[in-house]
Amino acid sequence: MTKVEGVVREQAPGGLYEVEVDARRITAHVATGAERNFVRLLVGDRVAVELTARDRTRGRIVKRL
Repeated sequence: MTKVEGVVREQAPGGLYEVEVDARRITAHVATGAERNFVRLLVGDRVAVELTARDRTRGRIVKRL
């Protein structure tokens, strides 16, 4: 998995977020550990995202920066 930094641009239904990374949009969900700690993400927040190896348009938000 590749870890990159991005900015939350939109909150989508179903717990998904649109994150802008290097002038492209990635659909990401919040990692399980962050969900247990009730991490709230807002549009404009900087986040660390792990990208999947197979599909570079999907990822998992692992940390709020």
